[in-house]
Amino acid sequence: MLGALAGAATAYGQRKRKPNLLLILADDLGYGDIGCYGSPDVPTPNIDSIAKSGIRFTDGYVSAAVCSPSRAALLSGQYQQRFGHEFNSGPPEREAEVGFGLPKGVRIFPQYLKAAGYTSAALGKWHLGVRPGYHPLERGFDEFYGFLPGANDYITTATNGGHAIESGEYSAHIKDRRDKPVMRGTRIVDEDRYFTDALGAEASAFIARNRENPFFLYLAFNAVHTPLHATENFLDRFAHIANERHRYLAAMTASMDYAVGNVLRTVRDSGLENDTMIVFLSDNGCPVVTGAGTNAPLSGEKVTYYEGGIRVPFLMQWKGQIPAGIGYGEPVVSRDILPTFLAAAGVAAPADTAFDGVDLLPFLTGKKKGQAPHETLYWRAGEARATRRGKWKLLEQGTRFTRLFDLSTDAGEKKDVSAAHPEIVHQLRAAWAGWNVRLRDPAWPPRYRELTVNGTTLNWEL
Repeated sequence: MLGALAGAATAYGQRKRKPNLLLILADDLGYGDIGCYGSPDVPTPNIDSIAKSGIRFTDGYVSAAVCSPSRAALLSGQYQQRFGHEFNSGPPEREAEVGFGLPKGVRIFPQYLKAAGYTSAALGKWHLGVRPGYHPLERGFDEFYGFLPGANDYITTATNGGHAIESGEYSAHIKDRRDKPVMRGTRIVDEDRYFTDALGAEASAFIARNRENPFFLYLAFNAVHTPLHATENFLDRFAHIANERHRYLAAMTASMDYAVGNVLRTVRDSGLENDTMIVFLSDNGCPVVTGAGTNAPLSGEKVTYYEGGIRVPFLMQWKGQIPAGIGYGEPVVSRDILPTFLAAAGVAAPADTAFDGVDLLPFLTGKKKGQAPHETLYWRAGEARATRRGKWKLLEQGTRFTRLFDLSTDAGEKKDVSAAHPEIVHQLRAAWAGWNVRLRDPAWPPRYRELTVNGTTLNWEL
């Protein structure tokens, strides 16, 4: 099937027009919280349409279980530990104190694409530095609309129909101003639209303005990250959900799906559907501790290096160039997106650049049929270590905790088989050590969160 479809398609390297590149990133979206990954009660027809018209990766990973290091790896195509970006920063006031930010010498998408004639925009959440020198416009983007820190409000007191959960540990009160300023370029602006709606509208406007020339659009929703803010028209759709937190999460997810639908419609109406490569994924798993979302059938959550923290919804569409409507089961990782986009655009990476991702197109079109994009994937966050090779996943935290899982039969990581396979533990531990010696120490200290997964409580660094 892959080979036949690939043969019928125009070779992407021979196209007259460079493809547009659309990268849509959700925030803290659980593996089981959209329709095409099994959500029983949150329909997401627009996001699901990317899977129907393209590929759904069943084993799609990110490079970290928290937001900022995951984004650093996504945008650079490298393990974030190569340049010390191992942990989140914490509150914005802590950023200057610890020297937080994506190092200025690390190149990202727009810096590779500009010379090839691409116009680039970053919309939404940045979370890679708030100090001078770290702004998206200083990192190659031509346009920016969004906010710089790691989280923000979706509504203000002026937002039409906006509601917030007002009680409990994860309360989210409505204020006259957003918690963090919204910026257009470097200018702070008033924004009273529900922020997910605003991002969808801004993305559609950017596409319409740039329909004649190739563009790269990084649409980084803050949905569905806390706070739990939703609008009445979407909350009403889920009145049957008794769990209030899950009802808000469902409304926020449906709102993001609606915004994605408007963006996809703009692509179609602009006559660009066959000339636009689209990737949708989440930056990490959902925080189950909030009581709102789920990573089912996976165990663990955001912050942890169980599958629920790092395996995410991950979709790709490029009509006429890659197969449609299939599931792809080999492990892939967010670091693959940059080299894949560059290959699609016909842009050669500089000789001094060593990506830790691969161009996925030969694997998806059948040119490398029967081959896996990666032999081994690695993770590190302080004392947390994880290695995946084939069906095996080794998860360790210092010398206190060792678990080996056979993911082919136990995706939920319920059964530790390390005692039965000590040779696999030894092999994966040695492989991880060989990878680790090439990395930098963290550039700033972590914070900590205690979480319990499958009956075991550990203190995780983030």
